[in-house]
Amino acid sequence: MSTASAQLLERIADIARAAGREILEVYAEGPLASSTKADASPLTAADLRAHALIVSRLHELTPRLPVLSEEAAHTAYAERAHWQAYWLVDPLDGTKEFLSRNGQFTVNIALIEAHLPVLGVVHVPVTDTSYRGLAGSGAWRQQGDASPVAIRVAPRAAVPLRVVGSRSHRGDSLDAFLARVGAHQLVSMGSSLKFCVVAEGAADVYPRLGPTSEWDTAAAQAVLSAAGGTVSRLDGTPLTYNTHAELRNPFFVAYGPGDRDWLALLA
Repeated sequence: MSTASAQLLERIADIARAAGREILEVYAEGPLASSTKADASPLTAADLRAHALIVSRLHELTPRLPVLSEEAAHTAYAERAHWQAYWLVDPLDGTKEFLSRNGQFTVNIALIEAHLPVLGVVHVPVTDTSYRGLAGSGAWRQQGDASPVAIRVAPRAAVPLRVVGSRSHRGDSLDAFLARVGAHQLVSMGSSLKFCVVAEGAADVYPRLGPTSEWDTAAAQAVLSAAGGTVSRLDGTPLTYNTHAELRNPFFVAYGPGDRDWLALLA
């Protein structure tokens, strides 16, 4: 039986906002210092403060559920393979965006059950905006303390096509896709916000033909799926979680409208 519920989603949204406030305190302190992790990605005090708050609050809220966070992703697969449900967290998604001060960074918290995200919150600290998704119930955007507003993917692809891409990773594969789709508008942005603009109908498709980790995508996949969208590998199968030792995702495409054969365009 799923533990996901509207009440739990509300609590997770509160935790994500609290983590966002921790991040903004660091953001406001002036020059932003960072160190480099083993994979050469940057790490800041904001990452660590958000991680500590989220993990502590999740353990209080659901003491029996394991937590896998980008900043503590060392659990051996031999142990993880037995998890039926767990929290997957990126305390600060878009650390490069944080360091460049463009505001396009997020807090990502997802509940994974049976290898799929069934509940997710993507919080944007700078604008105090949260995107929420709950499988079987729907998706919402909330600005500050205002009431959540239901969001839904666009019913059909726009002309020109609205494509959202990574600010940090482009590459020849994306250029080839853009050449095949014809007339389009390409909007570049950072972090899991790319999924959210598709979820709210402001973009049509997000092809990801570069590296991502599971914590980068899970919360936003929950939002997009609950908003009527799809996230699939390039072979058409769903993007799944905790199925192997490596925590890297394969290439994938996230889309809203179902009136284009996105996978054929990516072939």
